[in-house]
Amino acid sequence: MRLMLENRVRELRARFNMTQTDLANQVGITRQTVGLIEKGDYAPSVLLALRLAEAFETTVEEVFWVR
Repeated sequence: MRLMLENRVRELRARFNMTQTDLANQVGITRQTVGLIEKGDYAPSVLLALRLAEAFETTVEEVFWVR
């Protein structure tokens, strides 16, 4: 069984009225990386996941989960 990392980055970004560029600048990554994370094509490091959760004022578990 292959585990998949799911996320709510796109949903949360929209809720916070952020563009991919806004979020990327806030957490120190590229806009392209944000897009890859949203599509599930890139699994962020723990540090990046924590930064993303902080940007959305929530916990890592609310942003990412394993399916």
